[in-house]
Amino acid sequence: MAKISKKRAAANAKVDPQKLYPLEKAMALVKDVNTAKFDASVDLHVRLGVDPRKADQALRGTVTLPHGTGKTKRVLAFVTPDKEQEALDAGADYVGLDELIQKVQGGWTDFDVVVAMPQVMAKIGKLGRVLGPRGLMPNPKTGTVTPDVGAAVKAVKGGKISFRVDKYGIIHTSVGRVSFDAEKLKENAEEVLHTLQKMKPASAKGTYMKSVAVASTMSPGIKVDPKSF
Repeated sequence: MAKISKKRAAANAKVDPQKLYPLEKAMALVKDVNTAKFDASVDLHVRLGVDPRKADQALRGTVTLPHGTGKTKRVLAFVTPDKEQEALDAGADYVGLDELIQKVQGGWTDFDVVVAMPQVMAKIGKLGRVLGPRGLMPNPKTGTVTPDVGAAVKAVKGGKISFRVDKYGIIHTSVGRVSFDAEKLKENAEEVLHTLQKMKPASAKGTYMKSVAVASTMSPGIKVDPKSF
């Protein structure tokens, strides 16, 4: 069994693994028990009572965090030449088509989000092998395939994030950094949780939100009381 550091042992001692904490208290605690020397991400983990193998229960969507993610996302925009300036003006970091497609085919993935116009999707379909496993393939459901690339880029830069349920029925998403105050982390998390509640599939049976937990990149997990939001 791996030996844990004194810092981590002290952090673990502050968290009762059996207790369900109110959301705001959980956010204050995650800041308190973070052991990273850097501005770590604060992540929300929600186990849903869904069966991702069923099309209507394979949830995916987007949410705009009121206080952003604390990280500026690098955006790659696949656009036709007439839309290049619009994408650049909106804040896209990389803009173009054929040359960028070749670069990505060569293994370049130095970006966080990809947006594309519908008419170029046929061309970038071949990038599925590179972008798919990393969750970077543009998709109309997340607003990343759209004729209005300027608005899509601005939304991502303004704190819009996308999420999807994994094969175990869990959604993992960042809701900020440990440098955020607890209230901002709570409000960001509430935005995600309320969005998930609205997305509950009609065919999902039993308890929908089975468990909610928060953790930073280097902290113990803290269970959240679903009644607190």
